This record gives sequence, structure tokens and C-alpha cells, in this order.
Amino acid sequence: MAKDFNHPVVVESYDEHIRKLIPGYELIHLQVHALLKTYLPQQAHILVVGCGTGYELQYLAEQFPQWNFTAIDPAPNMIDKAKQHIDGLGLSSRIECIVGDTSILHNIDTTFDAALAILVSHFVPVESKLDFFKDISNSLSNTGLCLSVELTQFENEQQLDSLKTLTLDSGLHEKQVEIMADRITQDFALIRPDEIIDLYKQAGFALVKSFAQVLNYYGFIGLKYSIGR
Repeated sequence: MAKDFNHPVVVESYDEHIRKLIPGYELIHLQVHALLKTYLPQQAHILVVGCGTGYELQYLAEQFPQWNFTAIDPAPNMIDKAKQHIDGLGLSSRIECIVGDTSILHNIDTTFDAALAILVSHFVPVESKLDFFKDISNSLSNTGLCLSVELTQFENEQQLDSLKTLTLDSGLHEKQVEIMADRITQDFALIRPDEIIDLYKQAGFALVKSFAQVLNYYGFIGLKYSIGR
């Protein structure tokens, strides 16, 4: 059975579980912070695709107090949890949370300086991935960028076994690791890293690079302009 990210139990346990499930989860956010600080102006508006329970929003809003954020997630319970989280921290004046996937972006009258899609696109069906990245690209300014992190296709059983070993070492129990492996087959639509780069380019990004890798997890940065600054 595919994992229901709107289920209350999943929502409540999400933050604790994902730190064991995703190798280097905290490092992902440190790298995102460094890239955003390097590429963006002091005042910026950020789109967060698949905001989950709001951890990412809290971290970025606290790191960049002059920035505004628009967060979307197709799971209403995730959005509710995120709203409760940021309201409790007094951050709601700079963060708007909206239920929906990237198809709603054309209805949002905002041009973003950057978009984040962290651990999201691997859930998007293969036939919908190009539209996913196009929706994001079209919502950005002509100097905008997108940062994404996704699980990519396994070339052999050893690659999956390596991921299982790493997550076991990170704190998952053996049963949880086996459930993870089963759900990768059921829930994920994995493609190769080079195919993700091609999708970025087809979606309108002029320059695309990988900025991180942990086994089959890759981080990508796509720039709407072709010359780095």
C-alpha cells in the first residue's frame, strides 16, 4: 500500500522518522542554506514545494528574517501541521501555506526568486515530472533558481542494499528498513540523475548542476540564467 502522507499518524511521526530515513537529512538543509545565501539577494520570496510539517520553513525563516515564503503541499493535514508549527513560532506573517501541488502555481500571483523541492519529485509519476519542473520554472523570475533533492534510480541490487545498510546504521530498525525498500518500489517513480538534468533543461533552466550526492540521493541546482554570479 502506498504511504498516505495525509494520514494523521504519518504527519505526527514525520519529522522524527525522516531523519533516520534520509541519510544526511540535516546536511541537506545546511547545503540549501549555503546555496540560497550565496545566490539570492538580501530580500527574496521563496517557493517551498512539498513543505511537509514545516521544519524546512522554520529553519529558513529563522536563517533569513527578511525573506518571505510561499509553501505548498497536496496533503491538507501536512499543511495544517505546518501552519500550527509556524504560528506557534510567530513566523506566520512571512509564510503563506497553500494546499495543492505545482499545478496551482499559475493561480498564484507571485514571481519567486527561488524554489525548493526537497525530497519531492521522486514521488511524481514519470509522465508528470516534466510538468512538475515546468510549473516551478514558470513561477520563477528570469534570474531564479530551483534546488531539489531526490532519490534516483537504482542500477543494481547492491545500490539498494547499500542504502538499506546506511539507514539501518542511521537508526531505523530492520523491519522499518524492509518497509522502506518495499515502499521505494510502491511509492517512488525513480529516474536516472542525467534524466533529471534533462527535465530541468526542458523545463527552462539554462544551467543545471548536481551539488550533492549520498548514495542514490542527489541534489540539483537549476538556474534560469546561463552565467553564474
